[in-house]
Amino acid sequence: MRETISGITVECVQGDIAAQGDIAAVANAANAQLKPGGGVAGALHRAAGPGLEEECRPLAPIKPGEAVISGGHNLPNEYVIHCLGPVYGRDKPEEELLADCYRNALKLAEENGIDSIAFPALSTGAFGYPFEEASRIALSTVLEEIPGLEKVRLIRFVFFSEKDLNAFQKIFTEQLSGHS
Repeated sequence: MRETISGITVECVQGDIAAQGDIAAVANAANAQLKPGGGVAGALHRAAGPGLEEECRPLAPIKPGEAVISGGHNLPNEYVIHCLGPVYGRDKPEEELLADCYRNALKLAEENGIDSIAFPALSTGAFGYPFEEASRIALSTVLEEIPGLEKVRLIRFVFFSEKDLNAFQKIFTEQLSGHS
């Protein structure tokens, strides 16, 4: 699914976040120490190689809602933007912290002249954020930020499962109809 909003393409696809070769920056669902972990962080670190962990060491720790940028190393992307999403039920105010992840990632993309970014479903894995609620926050935040973007021209949401992709597309359609 793909829509152009104020000249910026927003799309959602099923796939592997570590294999988005046509995207300049991928967002990492990072942990506070920016170390390899499970899920998205594990996949990105494995694909990027040990240089990513080495570059991230002095950038850690980060707080929920924060984002930092590193090189992509062996990934097909020039950059990785590491976002620490909130742990659902623990980090408060969780809606605001999750929105800050997307806002801060887009801000870093703008500051670094990045024209395309791919996001996983931040905080929905081990951090337990309910998928639909997290998707609504992600989309509404991105839609709010679009008018201020000058460099970013493509925002892609990447989902590992078809189930998540379908759920996200439904929310995307709902939000677009309410947004136009």
